Amino acid sequence: MPPTLLFLCTGNYYRSRLSELYFRHHFSLLGIDWQLDSCGLAIDGRNPGPISRDTVRWLSAMQIPLPSEHRWPRDLTTRDLEQATRVIAMKEAEHRPLMRLRFPDFEHKVEYWHIDDQDVATPAEALPLLVARLDALLQEFASAKQNPHD
Repeated sequence: MPPTLLFLCTGNYYRSRLSELYFRHHFSLLGIDWQLDSCGLAIDGRNPGPISRDTVRWLSAMQIPLPSEHRWPRDLTTRDLEQATRVIAMKEAEHRPLMRLRFPDFEHKVEYWHIDDQDVATPAEALPLLVARLDALLQEFASAKQNPHD
């Protein structure tokens, strides 16, 4: 079974979903054999639809094809964390406390970024920062693929 890269955010609706779909597209193009997934730490059932319209707009603008059907946000489980090779949460101030509360044994397995949610920053402010972080991470994976023994 290939290794798994897991993205976390609060609702698995906006930032983590963009990250998962961005990487799914680029890993496919680069032939990188990793599983990709995303989950939420505090799913909000009041979201209108299965994925943020802002996420869909940004992916479309980057010419990243969208799945024919979007799955609904998925709550993080212990099994997800056990199976993940690498876990990235979108914002440390927001997600470390949730990890400490819900999954204290895994709090330190997570790499925490600093990408604000929509209650703090607009998509026009937050998503360029997220895409820049994703691009840097993608370069890391592409370099590892080209130089597997470094």
